Amino acid sequence: MRLIETRGNDGKKPKEVDFSYAILNPMASFGGLYAPKELPNFGIDFLQKHLNSTYKELAKDVLNSFEIDIEKDLIDQALQRYDQFDDANNPVPVVEVEENLFISELFHGPTRAFKDMALQPFGVILSELAKKRGEKYLILAATSGDTGPATLETFKNKENIKVCCLYPDGGTSDVQRLQMVTEDAPNLEVLGIKGNFDDAQNALKELLASSEFKKILEEKNLKLSAANSVNFGRIIFQTIYHIHSYLELIRRKKINLGDKIYLSVPSGNFGNALGAYYVKKAGLPIEKIIIASNSNNILTEFINTGKYDLRNKKLIHTISPAMDILKSSNIERVLFDKFGAKRTKELMESLNNNLYYELTKEELDEIQSDFMATFTTDDEVMNVIREYLISKNYLMDPHTATNIKAFKEKNEKMLPFVAYSTAEWTKFSPTIAKTLGLNAKNDKEALEAISNKFFKEITPKIIKIFEKKVVNSKIIEKSDIITAVISFL
Repeated sequence: MRLIETRGNDGKKPKEVDFSYAILNPMASFGGLYAPKELPNFGIDFLQKHLNSTYKELAKDVLNSFEIDIEKDLIDQALQRYDQFDDANNPVPVVEVEENLFISELFHGPTRAFKDMALQPFGVILSELAKKRGEKYLILAATSGDTGPATLETFKNKENIKVCCLYPDGGTSDVQRLQMVTEDAPNLEVLGIKGNFDDAQNALKELLASSEFKKILEEKNLKLSAANSVNFGRIIFQTIYHIHSYLELIRRKKINLGDKIYLSVPSGNFGNALGAYYVKKAGLPIEKIIIASNSNNILTEFINTGKYDLRNKKLIHTISPAMDILKSSNIERVLFDKFGAKRTKELMESLNNNLYYELTKEELDEIQSDFMATFTTDDEVMNVIREYLISKNYLMDPHTATNIKAFKEKNEKMLPFVAYSTAEWTKFSPTIAKTLGLNAKNDKEALEAISNKFFKEITPKIIKIFEKKVVNSKIIEKSDIITAVISFL
């Protein structure tokens, strides 16, 4: 597998790189990203081969099909992390909620969010590569709520790895915050930022691109990488469960091999949707990918109008905070795949400099050939949570709930519809308790109230988090990030 740069080459970096290089060095020329030069074929023959495969068997062949330059033993070691999920044989249950609606539950890993699907194996590969090369790495992660806990979990106590995680203070759920601030491994640092997720992500990108900061790291014999979905090492693992979902529908005789389906993805930074786009292009029979957003509906506007317009836009704090994002990094990889490096560089520079870009009519048609989009308000999300718990006995978190409007409005051809559940309800219990008319003063009371009234089990890992000691309580200004990171190092 070879990866190339989304904004072209600056003459300083290699024009093409291997997978292992891109994992360790995720930022490309001109502030761009790495994207695959070619994709494997995940069409009918590949699907036929895996009709009876386990998730790990499927995952191994997907990685082999990409021809990544990672030793087979290390791939096996990385995929063993799925054994820590609720069901080692089926880490991603696909639940039929009603006719034609199937929810793929991506939250059965250690931190109860879909980020575990990629970060658990990704962390093994990156840390082992660093150790084998005798190199030490600083991993920077900006999080809107789920990337942080999953990153800290996968890298804690790993040799040759230090992790600094930035999260927006007040911009995550309490459970998400506790999952981060109670991690006490010596190689981890957690910093709350006075700002929103875009501030945290922009700070991360500035650090990754800063020659001054890189010089400081060189003096400390540290290299720099990232665990966000700007790193293609994350994205490759986010292709697998889309193929798994399709195979599950075949196994249940809901579709025949070759039939098309819809996929619906709650989207913030667009990594999950990008994985779906790559497998669609590689032959998986997908009719359309529906992007489900909250009131920060920048992606809905982009897909419906071709305009990515941040002028006069202010981030809205919603009850689905992991999607409270205005600048979605992985859109860039779709632009590159469709329009090439020159046009992508032009568009991204316009966004950075002018907070705006607009596609041509022909370019918008290209985007809409693969994607549709809608958005859901907080009130609509709460109505969905109530409706599906009462009528279907299915309890979903506020992010998953954004899929339902997409299911009801965008299933134009009445095809089987796979919606992705990106987090367990336990991570957002106060919102859900309020939605259900239950009184609760804090997260713990909310969890217990929901569990008692609706007979829903609370995951033991969530219960234990309230007993852990807070060891990372720093809240800093955006201007102090570099100083705080250097102090940690």
